Amino acid sequence: MALYEHIYLARQDVTQQQVEALTEQLKLKIASLGGAVTKVEPWGLKSLAFRVKKNRKAHFTLLNIVAPSEAVVELERTLSLNEDVLRFLTIRVDEHEAGPSAMLRKRDDADRDERGPRGPRGDRPDRGDRPDRGDRPDRPPRRPRDDVTAGAI
Repeated sequence: MALYEHIYLARQDVTQQQVEALTEQLKLKIASLGGAVTKVEPWGLKSLAFRVKKNRKAHFTLLNIVAPSEAVVELERTLSLNEDVLRFLTIRVDEHEAGPSAMLRKRDDADRDERGPRGPRGDRPDRGDRPDRGDRPDRPPRRPRDDVTAGAI
């Protein structure tokens, strides 16, 4: 059987319990078709980069699936009929990632913040050291404004 990573986005106005119930339905559907869900990762409610079906946020859920291709086709058909699902994506992989996914590791790294404060950047001068526009060789010096002639026209 093939290995798949499946991600689906549920509408922002459904509750977390409804998302979990939908995940359980999907697990039962895959199991009935001869497959198995090896890992479920709810990523939570996240902002979208652009509106999808008038939603600015969505509940993200990742499923690692071991199943025949017919089970995945049926899973995608079921999700396309569900009004609570905005989008879904299934990718065939060579092996599943051990441990938490990159999205969950990213969240853990943000909590720790081991890097400390950022120091000064050496590749750009401070504001006081910035050359005047006329001193820069790539730009011509500014001409003084003549308000008297501009008003006469």
